[in-house]
Amino acid sequence: MKQKLLILLLLVSQVAMGQNPKREFRGAWIQAVNGQFQNIGRDRMQAMLVNQLNDLQKDGINAIFFQVRVEGDALYPSLLEPWSRYLTGQQGLPPDPYWDPLQWMIEQCHMRQMELHAWINPFRAKTKGTTALAANHEYCRHPDRFFNYDGLFLFDPGRPENRDYICQVVLDIVKRYDVDGIHMDDYFYPYPVAGVEIPDDASYYTYGSPMNRADWRRQNVNQFMQQMYRTIRETKPWVKFGVAPFGIYRNQRTDPAGSATTGLQNYDDLYADVLEWVRQGWVDYNIPQIYWEIGNKAADYETLIHWWSKNAGSRPLYIGQDVNRTVKYPDPTAPNQHQMHRKYQLQRSLPGIFGSCQWYAAAVCENPGTYQEALRQMYHSTPALQPLMPWIDDQAPRKPRKVTIIWTEDGPVLFWTEPDARYLMDVAQQYVVYRFGPGEKVDLNDASHILCITKNTMLPLEYKGGQTKYTYVVTALDRLHNESRGVKKKVKL
Repeated sequence: MKQKLLILLLLVSQVAMGQNPKREFRGAWIQAVNGQFQNIGRDRMQAMLVNQLNDLQKDGINAIFFQVRVEGDALYPSLLEPWSRYLTGQQGLPPDPYWDPLQWMIEQCHMRQMELHAWINPFRAKTKGTTALAANHEYCRHPDRFFNYDGLFLFDPGRPENRDYICQVVLDIVKRYDVDGIHMDDYFYPYPVAGVEIPDDASYYTYGSPMNRADWRRQNVNQFMQQMYRTIRETKPWVKFGVAPFGIYRNQRTDPAGSATTGLQNYDDLYADVLEWVRQGWVDYNIPQIYWEIGNKAADYETLIHWWSKNAGSRPLYIGQDVNRTVKYPDPTAPNQHQMHRKYQLQRSLPGIFGSCQWYAAAVCENPGTYQEALRQMYHSTPALQPLMPWIDDQAPRKPRKVTIIWTEDGPVLFWTEPDARYLMDVAQQYVVYRFGPGEKVDLNDASHILCITKNTMLPLEYKGGQTKYTYVVTALDRLHNESRGVKKKVKL
């Protein structure tokens, strides 16, 4: 708790001084459910993603949520579930030429010093647009475990075997892939349709009665979240688990402790008790999708970001930002500009908030309202380490060894050696290189002095005639971005 308070105070002080924070989550969602990859083939899909990732890297994005499971399917070779129609156009049909989009994306993101979180939808089993399921889809094997809700097929969350099965799907991903996180969006029980009841009588009378049905549904999702968290933590303790819930928890008219809003509610309509997951420590981060504009009558952005900040609890809160809606509406306090500046002021000044995630990646790259330019030139103009997660690991790696300057035919090169590690969690995964000019105080909290975050153990330097003395500092980062002490090296360039 002391460590979290220290980080928070540092963040607030940096905002006050006009600095970008040294630690900040800067994510973007890359979705499959919109069909952008459907049947376009490997080469076109890879080219599209390379262009996006190159752009997002320049935008300072340091984490990607890549959708790999849309409807009980897979955008990777799975022994449990069929290939997704959102990849090949037909569920169960493998890609031709054959490739593994998840593995490829992990490699591409890590090459750019970005985290890759595998994004799954846990309970949705068939979208309305899917007309045929593959023979190896779980519904075809066990149709009694599902219900149909207004054209959607869903794994019934009330059946323990479904919760076990979905955890097995994630266990397979975590075991086989070097993912940095598992991510879930806002779909638990289905979004309500007027006049349509959830047909879960069979599982309720088997597992829930005489418990209140709404409480039972919330309990089902709570048990699932707890089981999923344990599954991940016991398999690879460094893999993060997070959720992006709908932007309203409860309205004040339902609960006096809720927000001054009038929209759909996580707790009452989706049976997703997000605050309980945070209180119990079943998630490592929380990204409410606060997609509305400032001034929205039903769900005002400013009202909601204050509410979530107040209720952030013991896990870092990131804000889900809607790019297009942000630039569509004017700032009520400055009508000549859109709302991006005001939203970032709020995001970086309120307690408990440690970053944001952009909905969606392609929208950022389209640069509406110069949104992308603002990220590059202002809000993400300096690199950022990931926020700390001391409940997973708070031990920093040892500092780099043998930091030296070697003069080559191509100029000076800063070299160092990987530090020894006592435990697996302490192994250095990346390095941070800082540079300070003459008379500048060596302050590793100032992100403007970060030259790069790199997996390499060397960095070519630019020689400018040997008249200026610089101080370089190299630190090591482990998987959770715990940072070692720095090693200094001075050189005239």
